[in-house]
Amino acid sequence: MNLSTLRERAQKVEKETKSFFKSIKKSRHRELDDVIHALHEEEFDNIDCLECGNCCRSLGPRITDNDIARIARSLRMRPAEVVNTYLRIDEDHDYVFKSMPCPYIAEDNYCFIYDDRPKACREYPHTDRKKFYQIHALTTKNAETCPAVFNILERLKKEF
Repeated sequence: MNLSTLRERAQKVEKETKSFFKSIKKSRHRELDDVIHALHEEEFDNIDCLECGNCCRSLGPRITDNDIARIARSLRMRPAEVVNTYLRIDEDHDYVFKSMPCPYIAEDNYCFIYDDRPKACREYPHTDRKKFYQIHALTTKNAETCPAVFNILERLKKEF
């Protein structure tokens, strides 16, 4: 998928996607989880995130204190050094990267701290999360960044 047109394509179907989620009855939320999790597995069997890296280049994850400690160990730095070197506090009073792209991503999209990456990075794009219905708005937004999410949502609307 062409990343330069992804945001535009996702925005074009955003209203349709939101309507789709509004139409799902509460009694079908468990079924929604099963379907989207299966679509997640299929999509990520066929897509290589290292070919894209768009999330690491454009989304700034929230960094927790546990993330800071883990990153500090990985980089053999003190937690305060990690904060001073790489992080800032945003308008929600959360730690985020000072700038994007992520300071730990290489040109080939490999992460220098992959095994110790922040929790938000580990869980992204959240399409395999339980109680998916609770985060459908976030996922709709993530379709602007992640081609896999875009594909999963388009397939979900057809299959569900």
